[in-house]
Amino acid sequence: MKRKVALTVNGTRREDEVEPRQLLVHYLRDTAGLTGTHIGCDTSQCGACTVLIDGKAVKSCTMFAVQAQDANVQTIEGLANGDQLHPLQQAFWDNHGLQCGYCTPGFIMAGVYLLSQNPNPTDDEIRKGLEGNLCRCTGYVNIIKSVKAAAAAMGGTGAATSGATVAAGGE
Repeated sequence: MKRKVALTVNGTRREDEVEPRQLLVHYLRDTAGLTGTHIGCDTSQCGACTVLIDGKAVKSCTMFAVQAQDANVQTIEGLANGDQLHPLQQAFWDNHGLQCGYCTPGFIMAGVYLLSQNPNPTDDEIRKGLEGNLCRCTGYVNIIKSVKAAAAAMGGTGAATSGATVAAGGE
């Protein structure tokens, strides 16, 4: 038996009938038609499905759509302002923070949350803030560089460093 869910996605109020067991990631992709949120692992390990729920980074494969009742959900599609990319999206583009791009939406959403909490993170703080996201293509160097560049563009200095070279996630 389907249940009604009402939530705001990227600034637009939605009301839809969903199966109670439908994951939020499937709701966003299949019901809302927002395919920028990726399904990477089905085990909540990779972070490709990260979105912001009421401003906090959440892996959308870890909750049901009905649990997002009355929430404000922001996906990668909701970051840009028209043709103007969000500073973190632009920084990923400018600093080659992606290769295949599959993990990129999750990294960007986690990065947006990180920068909302810490506008001038060190390299180690960036690694810690992104540790729930995995990239199978890069060495994380340009991802960290991208977050630092976005921090600078958003008003942080982006210059704080720790000198460590450990990849995100402690690898």
